[in-house]
Formats: sequence, C-alpha cells, structure tokens
Amino acid sequence: MSLIPKKGNVYVVDDDEAVRDSLQWLLEGKDYRVRCFESAEAFLSRYDAREVACLIADIRMGGMTGMELQEKLIERQSPLPIVFITGHGDVPMAVESMKKGALDFIQKPFKEDQLVVLVERMLETAKDAFATHQQAASRDALLSKLTGREAQVLERIVAGRLNKQIADDLGISIKTVEAHRANIMEKLGANTVADLLKIALGQTPAKA
Repeated sequence: MSLIPKKGNVYVVDDDEAVRDSLQWLLEGKDYRVRCFESAEAFLSRYDAREVACLIADIRMGGMTGMELQEKLIERQSPLPIVFITGHGDVPMAVESMKKGALDFIQKPFKEDQLVVLVERMLETAKDAFATHQQAASRDALLSKLTGREAQVLERIVAGRLNKQIADDLGISIKTVEAHRANIMEKLGANTVADLLKIALGQTPAKA
C-alpha cells in the first residue's frame, strides 16, 4: 500500500477498541489514512484543523460524549465533517447532532459498504468546507492588518459610498479618505476596486 493516502484522512473516535480496530482495518483496506483515538479528549489534543479530513465518532462514550465533542468543534469553527456511530436508542441524539451540522449517523451494527459511501461523501464535503474555511481565514488575516479608521472606510466603500460621502460620514477630508483607500488597497493586495470588493466580501479575486 502506498505511504501517501490516495483518498484522504479519516479520524475515528470511539472508546471501544474492537470498533476502532474494525474501522481502521476496513478503511485502510480502502486506502484511507486512518487515525484512531479512544476518547474525544485525546482527539482534541491532537487534532490539526489545517488538515482536510473527516471524523467518525461514537455518540455515546465515557468522558466527553460525541455530542460534546461536536460542540467543541463548533466552538473552534472547525470545518470537519462528522458522522456519528449510534447504538440502539441513540437516534434522537443523532438527529439533534444533525441539526447542529453533523453530516449523518449510522447505527450499529453498520454495513461496511454503507460506511465507505458515507466516508467518500464526507471527504468530498470536507474538500469544499476546508477550502471555504481557508479562504475565510486568509480574508480575516488580511482584514486584521487594517486600522480601525481604514476598516470604517472599507465598510463604506463596500456599501457603495463615494469618497465625498465617506469624508462627510467620518468627518475627515477627501484627501484623507483617498490616503486611506490607497493604504487599504496596498494592505489587501488589491489592484482594482473590484478586487477590493471581492476580498471584503470573501470572494477570490481573479489572478492577473
């Protein structure tokens, strides 16, 4: 088997060693890279949010539950797609987890083919979600370079205000507005006002 994962990365979090071993054997046999954790706490301490991956987690575990793990990932604004493994009687919890963004849930005992299809779907979702997440992070990093006044000017540019209107809004001269505009363009790496608007609105400017 290739040392480079061909299909993507899968995290498995379950306090049942037999389940972890079974999932690892199944998914590695399908050429996924699998990393198993016996608790949600152990997973969170090792999770790298920069990695395109998906998560299979038991919904009911000792210590932090799968639902609590989901809450922690939501707090971190993680784009990681989740599928929960549920036992009998856990379906209401699983439905609640889907309302909070879980992709799906699968009941024990699960069919191998069903799980593999879910993993494929999760990783497709992950690629889009992580791209959007990275784009938003890059945008936030760029916007954080702006001073408070520059942010106010940019907000008004996005709203379609003209330089004279922005000057009146903020009680500054038109020349000061022009200077702020120039600084904003430089800091955000925008060549045109259209590029500036795309960056401010979270879109990707066209390559020159």
